[in-house]
Amino acid sequence: MEWYEAADIKKDIENLVRVLDLPHIDSSRIFCYRTNGSKSRSYARIWSFPKIFQTALKIKSAYVIEVLSKHFDKLNPDEQKKVLIHELLHIPKNFSGALLPHRGRGRHLGSLVNKLFKEYKKAESLT
Repeated sequence: MEWYEAADIKKDIENLVRVLDLPHIDSSRIFCYRTNGSKSRSYARIWSFPKIFQTALKIKSAYVIEVLSKHFDKLNPDEQKKVLIHELLHIPKNFSGALLPHRGRGRHLGSLVNKLFKEYKKAESLT
């Protein structure tokens, strides 16, 4: 599998965090990569940096967002934004390095993604 830094995805993430006002997300600690050669059917995935490694290596929490070029790059720009919003929603409010599941107490990522995407499009049209 080949990994490439994805400056375009990083720019999109920074924009989404700013426009959607997600102050708990430190976009400087999110690293973005595009991959080729994965057998996964996912469009993207988020990788955590667990507390045990943060403590052992004396490094702040961080996340890696990986977009799988084979699938992600075929999406239109709006669908790509939805996928990135979905990945950002896995980050907990304390930015601890952990990941939130797809479903929780009264929380379903799919419907939340659509709500935030509408907010994003509305804010984007105002600029």
